[in-house]
Amino acid sequence: MISELTRATLESLYMIFASGLLSILLGMPLGIILYTCAGSKRLASVYRVMDVSVNIFRSVPFIILILLLIPVTRRVTGTIIGPNAAIFNLTVAAVPFFGRLTENALNTLPRGVSDSAQAMGVTYRQFVFMVLVPETLPDHILNASVLLINLVTYTAIAGAVGAGGLGQLAINYGYYRFQWNVVLYSVIILVLISQGIQLLGTSLSRMLRK
Repeated sequence: MISELTRATLESLYMIFASGLLSILLGMPLGIILYTCAGSKRLASVYRVMDVSVNIFRSVPFIILILLLIPVTRRVTGTIIGPNAAIFNLTVAAVPFFGRLTENALNTLPRGVSDSAQAMGVTYRQFVFMVLVPETLPDHILNASVLLINLVTYTAIAGAVGAGGLGQLAINYGYYRFQWNVVLYSVIILVLISQGIQLLGTSLSRMLRK
């Protein structure tokens, strides 16, 4: 079982960090847009539409979202099983979640900092990349760790529909073959991955706050 556990662990890590990277790259701009629209009366209607859309996507249980995305997943990845198909599903589920986390982090920016930047006449691009994101970077680091830990759980759920990884290993050997020791090993590895991510995220966030 060592070789099976190693293969499943590598598959899980691949799904977690590949979908996590894509979710951050797509979710952070979404959060910035939400923050910008929320602070503009002219874009209030746009914010309401985006706000409702994000809430809807976040409300759909992940296992149901996978089923709903089957036609799209097949068209995009050419298959509906395996790690690559799971990465697509994980990213679709995680982007709205990280977008909301990013919006909440940006809302912690002190009003005085924002007013000072505007008084200096910075452009919108300068405000975003030189003030907004850097000033709230520790919160984004923590949010990224929360996202990755959620993806650990999601990859285990995706294993129920053929995504591979530790979730599928636990189901195939623990549920169908009653080898509960495999389930225990899988859970231990998933917990260790989650704890490692949390420890790294917390440490980086504290370093940036000093």
